[in-house]
Amino acid sequence: MAKVYQLDYESPIGVIEITGTQDAITSILFSEKDKRKNYPQPETPSVLIECYNQLDEYFQGTRYEFTIPYHLEGSIFQKKVWRALTEIPYAEVESYKDIAVAIENEKAVRAVGSANGKNKLTIVIPCHRVIGANGKLTGYAGGLWRKEWLLRHEKKHKEYSKK
Repeated sequence: MAKVYQLDYESPIGVIEITGTQDAITSILFSEKDKRKNYPQPETPSVLIECYNQLDEYFQGTRYEFTIPYHLEGSIFQKKVWRALTEIPYAEVESYKDIAVAIENEKAVRAVGSANGKNKLTIVIPCHRVIGANGKLTGYAGGLWRKEWLLRHEKKHKEYSKK
C-alpha cells in the first residue's frame, strides 16, 4: 500500500485538503477546517507541492488548466463522466444533459449528476462548471456559494486575460 500524504491550501473560499502519494494526487477537497493544518514537510512529495502551486495560480487567475498527475478511483461510468468534465473549457458551463450526450448516454442525466457529486478532484476536474438544464446552479459538494464564486472567478479572469 502506497504511503498517503496531505497538504492544505488556504484558498479565498476555504481550506482545500490535497491528498496523494509519491506519484499522483488522489483527492482535492474542501475541508471544514478554519485554518491550514498540513504544511509542506521535507518528505512531502513534489506532486503535492506542484498541485498546491497550480491551485495557487488558479486562484490568482493565471492558470486555466491543470497538468498534475492524478489517480481516480471509481466505476467505468464515473471515470467517463469525469473525463468529460475535463473537456469543459475554463469559464464555460455545460448542463448535466450536455455531459450525458458527450458520453453517448443521453438518458443518464441523473447518473451524470451522481458521478459529478462523487468527484474527489475539486477544481482540477471542474464539476463546478456543470449546471442544470434551466441554467440554474445545482448541487455542489463544496456548497453552492463556492460553485458560484468559482464560476464568477473564472469569468472575471477569462475576460481580464482578453484585455
